[in-house]
Amino acid sequence: MLAAVLREAKYRVGLYTSPHLVDFCERIRVNGKKIPQQYVVDFIERHRVVIESIKPSFFEVTSCMAFEFFRHKKVDIAIIEAGLGGRLDSTNIIRPKLSIITNISKEHTQYLGNTLIQIASEKAGIIKSHVPVVIGEAVNQPEICDIFLNKASELQSPLFFAEEEQRLLNVRQQKNGKLEFHSPEFGRFVCDLEGLAQRMNVQTVLTALRQLRELRVKIPPKSVRNAMGRVAELTGLMGRWQTLQKEPLVICDTGHNAGAWEHLTPQLMQKAASHLHLRMVIGVANDKDIDAILPLLPANALYYFTQASVGRALPVETLAAKARQHGLLGTAYLSVNETLEAVMKEASPGDLIFIGGSNFIVADALPLFQDGKFRKENLRKKDRDETDSATET
Repeated sequence: MLAAVLREAKYRVGLYTSPHLVDFCERIRVNGKKIPQQYVVDFIERHRVVIESIKPSFFEVTSCMAFEFFRHKKVDIAIIEAGLGGRLDSTNIIRPKLSIITNISKEHTQYLGNTLIQIASEKAGIIKSHVPVVIGEAVNQPEICDIFLNKASELQSPLFFAEEEQRLLNVRQQKNGKLEFHSPEFGRFVCDLEGLAQRMNVQTVLTALRQLRELRVKIPPKSVRNAMGRVAELTGLMGRWQTLQKEPLVICDTGHNAGAWEHLTPQLMQKAASHLHLRMVIGVANDKDIDAILPLLPANALYYFTQASVGRALPVETLAAKARQHGLLGTAYLSVNETLEAVMKEASPGDLIFIGGSNFIVADALPLFQDGKFRKENLRKKDRDETDSATET
């Protein structure tokens, strides 16, 4: 959202995010355009000696590539998403104009800690001396607030809790599912990203924009209103409550932790009320707190358990067994390809199909839909691609 607004305000905007869904080049963009593949190849060739010498991680190399590309493209402002945590993240070498911590939930626990307090302490590592910081969601967690307050006080950094800023006069859901916002600073606008989570996201963004304006970044209200209705178009964002097909209705979302499912399940139940059956295509990564996620999933749904085509995927047998312990019953499939073939065959036009649980599940699913329709021919192509890839490896 920030990238879209700043681009609409006529800035040249770099955007670095992870992971990618279909194409590595999605991670590094300038004004919505992906980094060219040839630049990626040339970067590796230019720095091959030092890469082979110091053996940095994949993410360290990618971060350096993003920073060099942004310098090459002479961006006015770059939005850099931390990869994991904050304190020890590769992106933490920068000194930003503004830091934003969206929320705190349990994930990457083997690296960040087993408690929300430990995780918050790691994320607080992006707070810099005298640099303003915006916190998205934390007001209802006093112990988490204290961590941010103490860190900000220690570093003399101005701290702003988005939930306390009260920057929205009104929020209402339109018939098409999109949310309409009324802000005292920016007027009325509709966000093209659907989902109940967008209310908090917009609150966080407006708080961040207010701070950027304080830092003398010119952001006309009209740019905010125009950009919020075209976020996906302006930034290339995919996988956020994205409609892939209309009959049956197929929606995907990359939400992959307990915090995300606290928003996703009520939204799914609301949407499912006008459909015959809710069919859930679900897979998770092996580093997620599955025991925290499963109790939050819709109880009255037909489940299709699966696993993504990456090493980090939780084996589908483990997922299905854990799900049974929480009363979630369904069939297990060894690939997203196989799962979607089954669910599309069994579904009626009046059903709602949800695909998610992991970025990697959505990544495997996206190429199977084109122009608003599930393409069986892409299933066969993907099978061939996977066979070729395995042979080459």
